[in-house]
Amino acid sequence: MKRQSESSVSAPRLKLLAALVLSIVAASAYGSVTAVAEPTGATPGVADVQFNEQFLLAQDGTRVDIARFNKGNVALPGTYKSELYVNEVWRGRVDVKLGDVGGGRVEPCFDNELLQRVGVDMRKLSEQALAAPVRSSSTGACMTLPSLVKDATATFDNSEQRLDVSVPQIALDNKSRGYVDPKYWDNGVTAAMLQYNANVYRSNSGGLSSTQSYVGVNAGVNVGAWRFRSQGNVTQRTGTPTRYQSVAVYAQRGITPLKGQLTIGDSFTDGAVYDSFGLRGVQLTSDDRMLPESQRGYAPVIRGVANSNAKVQIRQNGNIIYETNVAPGAFAIDDLYPTGYGGDLQVVVTEADGSVRTSTVPFSSPVNALRAGVTRYSFVAGQYRNPSLHDNPPVFQFTLQRGLNNTVTAYGGAVVAQDYVSGVLGAAINTKYGAFGFDVTQSYATFGGRMPARSGQSYRFSYSKLVAPTDTNVSVAAYRYSTGGFLSMQDAAALRDPNYSMQPDMYTALQKSRLELTLNQSLGEKRGTLYLTGSTQNYWNRGGTDTQFQAGYNNFYKRIGYGVSVSREFDSTNRKWDTRVMANVTIPLGTGGHAPTATTMLQHDSASGGTLLQQSVAGTLGDANAVSYGVNASYAGGGSTGASTTAGGNVSYTTRFATLTANAGAGTGYTQAGAGIAGGIVAYGGGIAFAPQLGDTFGIVEAKGADGARVASASGVRVDPWGHAVVSSLTPYASNDVELDPKGLPVNVTLKSTVQHAVPTLGAVVPLKFETEAAGRALLLRVRLGDGTPPPFGAPVFDADGANVGTVSQDGLAVVTGLTRNEGDLSIRWDAPASKACTIHYTLPQQRTRDVLPALVEVPCM
Repeated sequence: MKRQSESSVSAPRLKLLAALVLSIVAASAYGSVTAVAEPTGATPGVADVQFNEQFLLAQDGTRVDIARFNKGNVALPGTYKSELYVNEVWRGRVDVKLGDVGGGRVEPCFDNELLQRVGVDMRKLSEQALAAPVRSSSTGACMTLPSLVKDATATFDNSEQRLDVSVPQIALDNKSRGYVDPKYWDNGVTAAMLQYNANVYRSNSGGLSSTQSYVGVNAGVNVGAWRFRSQGNVTQRTGTPTRYQSVAVYAQRGITPLKGQLTIGDSFTDGAVYDSFGLRGVQLTSDDRMLPESQRGYAPVIRGVANSNAKVQIRQNGNIIYETNVAPGAFAIDDLYPTGYGGDLQVVVTEADGSVRTSTVPFSSPVNALRAGVTRYSFVAGQYRNPSLHDNPPVFQFTLQRGLNNTVTAYGGAVVAQDYVSGVLGAAINTKYGAFGFDVTQSYATFGGRMPARSGQSYRFSYSKLVAPTDTNVSVAAYRYSTGGFLSMQDAAALRDPNYSMQPDMYTALQKSRLELTLNQSLGEKRGTLYLTGSTQNYWNRGGTDTQFQAGYNNFYKRIGYGVSVSREFDSTNRKWDTRVMANVTIPLGTGGHAPTATTMLQHDSASGGTLLQQSVAGTLGDANAVSYGVNASYAGGGSTGASTTAGGNVSYTTRFATLTANAGAGTGYTQAGAGIAGGIVAYGGGIAFAPQLGDTFGIVEAKGADGARVASASGVRVDPWGHAVVSSLTPYASNDVELDPKGLPVNVTLKSTVQHAVPTLGAVVPLKFETEAAGRALLLRVRLGDGTPPPFGAPVFDADGANVGTVSQDGLAVVTGLTRNEGDLSIRWDAPASKACTIHYTLPQQRTRDVLPALVEVPCM
């Protein structure tokens, strides 16, 4: 009896699976229109799909009605708005015309405009192919892609509203990888936004209480291509008045033909050639983000000659970073993605006969290096801005960088201000011995007779190299020497300020020389890594040498991490340098995504002579690690201040609307507590949206009724009850895919599409509309005709409006979906062209759960 019961339970599940499989087959047959290349003389089109009915028979041996699945092309002629994909890469939204090409077939039609949108190199088309779309526009004929481009295909998916085009690489007008035509750049919508970060901190020490409060705000308004931004903060402390500080207030917009940004107001210069400084005025600067991703940063052009149709593979440190096929003759690869300080490139050319040739291209990334032919510029005019100065002079600055070839990038510039002028010339050079940079700056400053004029030079040398045999990465090694008369713009402005003679100590000492070094050394597999970073400098008008550094060793033993380090830094409280030696061990307390980790740290300070032992545990909880927490305890002793103990904890919770934080601690002689909130608010034509954080360029998901759906491309972000979700980190001037995961959707809501694309400009607010529709209720029916037999396998089920809502599977089982009425009639038709039919009357049972399917219901079909 038990075995029989299990069989009776599993049978409906198997039949339900068969019904779902049949529905998928039907959907795939109905969903797309495909054009493929056929032999010469044949009419391009799609052949009918013929199912062998001998393999699909009902239990009593009767024929199964599957005639409606014989033709996959069911879309009607017309124009459809769709997503365009070329060789699986999104190219934007287009209007696709589907035309009747005879034989009851409908296929995508192509004109010259659509060919250009696809990226076909029109110069490679024959005169007949170029003229065909023009002739067809007057005759109304439909020109299919295979008839215009050899070996090309075009597939239109009606259910996804998507046009997939496959075109041989040789027929495309090849652009750099990551290239997006500026005409697809989206300035977004008019919107107002506010990003905030507020916290309060209260402490009690030695019987004295103090409360500090901080609110940082970054507000903005977008109107067309213009971005208006204001950044500042409000601070307050017990016993002091509330203070507001403005950091930047400016208007900005992109200038597409110049590949740059125009900025007006209070902002900061870029610091590429000269040191960055505050400016109140106008800037016009190049923006590398407007270049294709493969043209940003520095990478050499790879040149060579192929003897046949060859494969070119480029390796770096044993990793394949690029591979392509080239035609016989000379080739040039100029769209390598920047790879930092990664080491020399190995170029492997494999010919058609299997022969292989290998060459090496030196590669280290010099400071200020650009690709061959790339230009970076900056024009600045306005008033120098430093809140510490009483008198800020007018200033003009111009810089220019140009990649001359694979080896040399030249750069230069000039600064002209009141009583000050300087010029700089330099070059970045890439060689097999490493990357070198060198520049010299000449300055001249006068002070209105208050002190002698000063003139001098500053020389800067930089070097970077990955030493392959030892795997030593010298990331940055830079040395600067300035003569006694040299002044930077910042130093000159400070010396000429009227306050200087009254408070000379408040100004920066005049630098004589400075050495910087960043080095990473791998010791091999399982042996860990060494690192060193630091700087040392001295001054013309102050004795002594300032040296600060960090050096250490890190490694893992199985899942346990450990390391030792030594650092030297300035202790601003005690006004002296402090050398610290530290050792730490990190141990995971369990397995799984939410397992906490325990960290033990032992530290000795030379300044106090004390030793600190600290133990902490940290972890995360909840979906997408929304909750993070930490607890810690420490003991300090052996120093001049005596022994002390401390303990504390912190927690943060990221919601769909904001991030909440709290912390508390206590120690010998003190207690402390704090709390904070951070997030963002966006108001636009579609409503108001909240977010735990905002970037400078972001999208707003619009999915009405999709409360709870997760944004797959943004960790922890879900659609709110009003159908909004903010994707806070879109990449400007690049194609961004935003995917909505239907998991968590209400049962009665479906998404017509789960992916949207955006190519925002810098600072844009881009709506991402996901169309939703009420899915209605579902029924699981076992249907019987008047004589007790089931309807034919594969017979379609229609609602009262004639919409196909299901399919009959084996033994009369039917999954019926999309029912929006609580009671009504359904019809089943078979024997094409639907010469036989019966009617079902249904009543939806009361829905008690969120289950997709209710219990099995037996119904007659009369």
